[in-house]
Amino acid sequence: MTKKTLDNATDTGHIHVGKGLSEGALGVVGSTVIGLASTAPLYSLAATLGYVIIAVGAQAPLVFVVACIPMIFAAFAYQELNREMPDCGTTFVWGAKAFGPVTGWIGGWAVAVSAIMVLANVGEITGQYFWLLLGNEEFADDRVIVVATSVVFMAIMTFVSTVGVQIGERLQMVLMTIQIVAMALFGGLALVNALNGSNPDSVAFDWSWFNPAELTSWSGFMEGVLLALFIYWGWDTCLALNEETKNPRKTPGRAALSSIVVLIILYVGVSVAVMMFAGFGETGYGLTNPENLDDVFSVLGGVLFGPWGWFLLLGVMLSAASSTQTTILPTARGTLSMAVYRALPAKFAELHPKFKTPWFSTTVMGVAAIVYYVGMSILSEDMLADSLTSMGLAVAVYYAITSFACVWYFRDTLRENARNLWMRGILPALGGLLLAYACVQSAIDMWSTDYSETVLLGVGGAFVIGVGAILFGFVLMGIWWLRPNSRPFFRRESLNRDTPILVPDE
Repeated sequence: MTKKTLDNATDTGHIHVGKGLSEGALGVVGSTVIGLASTAPLYSLAATLGYVIIAVGAQAPLVFVVACIPMIFAAFAYQELNREMPDCGTTFVWGAKAFGPVTGWIGGWAVAVSAIMVLANVGEITGQYFWLLLGNEEFADDRVIVVATSVVFMAIMTFVSTVGVQIGERLQMVLMTIQIVAMALFGGLALVNALNGSNPDSVAFDWSWFNPAELTSWSGFMEGVLLALFIYWGWDTCLALNEETKNPRKTPGRAALSSIVVLIILYVGVSVAVMMFAGFGETGYGLTNPENLDDVFSVLGGVLFGPWGWFLLLGVMLSAASSTQTTILPTARGTLSMAVYRALPAKFAELHPKFKTPWFSTTVMGVAAIVYYVGMSILSEDMLADSLTSMGLAVAVYYAITSFACVWYFRDTLRENARNLWMRGILPALGGLLLAYACVQSAIDMWSTDYSETVLLGVGGAFVIGVGAILFGFVLMGIWWLRPNSRPFFRRESLNRDTPILVPDE
């Protein structure tokens, strides 16, 4: 996008114009695949299942079902707002239109900072599992080698994101196919081995695993739900690619809901099969064995896959690698939109002349993630772990902003019919309240030094990193507010409730 086009788009306030992104590049299937890839389902479940079981015991499948409820409600908000305003800025644009520039800017920042934090984690998993896949455990345990390898993978995925969304879509199709096949095989083999009695500690399926009355601790239940919220995060990526999607007002919303449905089936089905096979013991393959918590799947992969155990390692590595690329995509488009509406320097709105991608925003996101990852790795591996734990705060913030923005923006239409009341009002409001509660409860829990791997300023490191990252956004916003180029945005001239969305007409 040229500066002249940018000036006309934001100053005249009465024309529809595209941002220059490649239009119609994604269909429903491609958009859904990218939404799924962003969640890294294989890695996410492998890294989370053990800790959820520690928190709630056999009620883990119930937790996965409950955790998806606020996500579904938030997805309804995304769907309704996207139909009205299919802008790649998503939360930033919708928050600004509903509540004003400060809320919109912080919503955009929350999207970016959560992405940078998770990129550091999935980048490391990719690097570590690359060497495990090659059978070189010495390199997999060497921090310097793992960090260097992870940086290379992150750089490659940043380049792929710059080359074009269609290239990314085709790559994700391959990566997601391998990942889903690995998950299905893992769940199927776990079920077969549970039923044939190959593991003496296996347990029979019990419907009480889905019974809320069996829960024994509210704090444990909330801890489990907060952990489970993490594994659903990422489905909104397909909304940020709306301007590059066929039928941008409808396809992204459908893809988001489809992604969540697929995730529910995968998470509940595979977790039940694993629970049946492994049991809940503290030794051997038991799911409460402390040695199994970090990665349940790798521990069980050897016995279930036998000589084909490498395929599961490949699945986990590709799960993290695909999430690296699909996390960069929406974040770069979010900062592109912020620049178009004068909430960031115009440089962030520049597109590659050949690939029609936000090359500068994409590069900045990739570099920021690499710098953050290397910096955290140098400071402390425990701080890197705490940053992943704290990422949920930023995620809950921008999902909640989107949910409440839907209710407030459409407030005058809620009485028109029952559909509007539920889809634009009641359900998004419930989603926003649940996510806001999750955010506050998480912050309270993170304050405790027992919650985190590190202690910073006398409190839990996760609290300092998570809350500090969000507050840092206000500092950056204040710095931009001092720049003359920011005045159209903060005066609500370049973006307000009545500003036409800068996307091409259908």
